Amino acid sequence: MADKVKIGLIQMTSAGEAAGNLEKAVAAIDSAAAKGAQIIALQELFRSDYFCQSEDPDNFKLAETLPGPTTEVLSEIAKEKSVVIIAPIFEKRTEGIYHNSAVVIDADGTIAGKYRKMHIPDDPNFYEKFYFTPGDLGFKAHNTKYGKIAVLICWDQWFPEAARLAALEGAQILFYPTAIGWHDSELPDVKRAQLAGWEIVQRGHAVANGVYVAVTNRVGKEGELTFWGRSFVADPFGGIIEQASEDAEQTLIVSCDLAKIGELRQGWPFLRDRRIDAYGPITSRFLG
Repeated sequence: MADKVKIGLIQMTSAGEAAGNLEKAVAAIDSAAAKGAQIIALQELFRSDYFCQSEDPDNFKLAETLPGPTTEVLSEIAKEKSVVIIAPIFEKRTEGIYHNSAVVIDADGTIAGKYRKMHIPDDPNFYEKFYFTPGDLGFKAHNTKYGKIAVLICWDQWFPEAARLAALEGAQILFYPTAIGWHDSELPDVKRAQLAGWEIVQRGHAVANGVYVAVTNRVGKEGELTFWGRSFVADPFGGIIEQASEDAEQTLIVSCDLAKIGELRQGWPFLRDRRIDAYGPITSRFLG
């Protein structure tokens, strides 16, 4: 694995038929690979609209097995282009058990790892608990041809424990496939506060763990939600290297120097100075 790696974040609208969304994603992957991207990430639930705005049993028909039709197509492309692909998928594990998952496909077309979303939200227009069983694979880092990476999904991005455990597994880049946006009824000040908090907390994960953070969000209006895009890559001290548009499809191609991780951790040794002997109570729900 080289010190420098180029990552590609594909920010797109996802509407209409699953086949059309997959075709669009494949075209974007081809374009990103042609521009030198080596690890390419798609957004959360990229093959469909964000169906969690309602509780509709018919939406379970969108789920697929892993491996399955999507991984079959993307594995061929990964092998052909010699790229790593992060593919978020609505996983059907068995009858009655479904997950919001992501597959890491290595550059030889094999599956390097899988992640199942651990934190499942249940808010107006984000009724994910109706559809998804909480993940049971933990927070893992996956070895790929171009680096050791971890995948966490959307609501996971608000939890420092998830980022920390992935970093302790050795992840050099934390990828966050995402579907987050504003509700039509929200006031401008609330929208600005939400966006600021979303960026700050993820940049904080980069700083606290000395890793790169790469976030790929969907974009466009779906139902009562407008997804705010703004996919970005933050360096190991939280600086945003590049950020996408708020309202347009875009693919970011960003070079990450993995050697900076070691350099930064030498000067800011947060992992060295952790008081692991004193953290036992963190497994409690509340200490008040």
